[in-house]
Amino acid sequence: MGPKKPNSAKRHIAKVELTNEYKITGRVTRGRLYVCAKHNNVLVHGGRANDLPGVGYTLIRGVYDFTPILGKKKRRSIYGVPRPTGHTTHVPRHKRSQK
Repeated sequence: MGPKKPNSAKRHIAKVELTNEYKITGRVTRGRLYVCAKHNNVLVHGGRANDLPGVGYTLIRGVYDFTPILGKKKRRSIYGVPRPTGHTTHVPRHKRSQK
């Protein structure tokens, strides 16, 4: 589906039938490299896509049968919020011991 003006990138959407028999249209976040087929279970989150008319929901990836985001960075920013207690401290790459 294409968004409203002035945006132009293609957006991935899916038509979903809920357990209460409503039929909705949901947006797939980070729409590349996902596996979602017929009769899969997905988790639906409210919150519309502003540039897609008629799309009022978002599909949550990594829950039930909907594949998680592949290649997502899991490292935290070293300039952001401090790590919670009990976690190991971050050692910058240039200070790590060479083995």
